[in-house]
Parts: sequence; C-alpha cells; structure tokens
Amino acid sequence: MAAWESELDELMRQRGGALVRYAYMLSGDRALAEDLVQDALVKVYSRLRRPGRGVGVAAGSRAHDLESPFSNAEGYVRRAILTIYLDGYRKRQRWAGIKHLMADDPSTRGADQAASARVDVMAALARLGARERACVVLRYFEDMTVPQIADALGTAQGTVKRYLSDATKNLQEILRPDDFRPAEGRAAR
Repeated sequence: MAAWESELDELMRQRGGALVRYAYMLSGDRALAEDLVQDALVKVYSRLRRPGRGVGVAAGSRAHDLESPFSNAEGYVRRAILTIYLDGYRKRQRWAGIKHLMADDPSTRGADQAASARVDVMAALARLGARERACVVLRYFEDMTVPQIADALGTAQGTVKRYLSDATKNLQEILRPDDFRPAEGRAAR
C-alpha cells in the first residue's frame, strides 16, 4: 500500500465522521454531506498526487509528493468540502435565476397537458351518478348558482349541495395521482 493510501485510510478512520458532520452542517443533508466528503477527498488526493520532486515538477511548484508525509490533510479536505459546496450553491443560485427562461419549464402547462387533463376530467365525470354529474356540470361548467341548479333540476337546494359535496369528494378520489392514494387496507381519511 502506498503512503498516500495509508494516510487516506487513517484520515477516514480517525476523522471521517468529523468530516461528514462538517459537510452536514454546511448542506443540511446527510447524503449530500457524504458526497461532499468523497468529492473533496478525490479532489485533494488527485490534485496532490504528482510525481516526486525533480521528476517532471518545476522548481518552486506546490505539488506534493504523496510518498512523503502529508501535513494537515484534514485541513485541505475541509477547505475542499467548503469550496465544492459553495460552487454547487452558486450553480443552483445561477440556475434559479435563469431556469424560467427555458421553453420546457415543467411549471408551465402545455397544450398536451391541458388536453390530457380534459380527458381525465371527462372520464371522471362519466364515473359519477347522473344527478351528481348534472350538478357538477351546471355549477362548474355553466356557472349556475345552487338556487338556479335546484330550479333547473326541480329539487331542493340542500339536495343540490349534497350532490355537489359528494361529487367533489368522488372527483378528488378519482383524479388524485396514484402516489397520493392511501395504501390498500388503510382507511382513507
């Protein structure tokens, strides 16, 4: 095992937990913290891994021969963690400032999404009972008030309200995305 490998192994055994905690304090995310530490180790040890002095290294170069002891390895790694984190933060901030300029922004609805939603709503309406469907169509598509719907259907206003309430609950259940549906066997709330 090369000297740099044993030094890296010793650094991770003795100070690996502290490095991950430091990265976690910066990022607030355990997985990201572990990635930051790994990236920092690669950055530090790959940049410093150069041929020994006198073998292709110019005089006065700051390259480190990893076959000789490496002083303050933890300090270099901590600085690399901070640099990598800040670089990522700057990239995220820059992206947040320009991503709205992208044509395929997922927050904007395209014609295909509107058409798909329309088909889903029509299929959901078809699953309602005749009275519930009539109340929903008159209320939300014809913009009629509850008293107007009651007059049109020849029923009481309370009945119209009950049909609208039941239809709304049914439509919410039918149109709810699969990942928001309660698991089978559990009571729906």
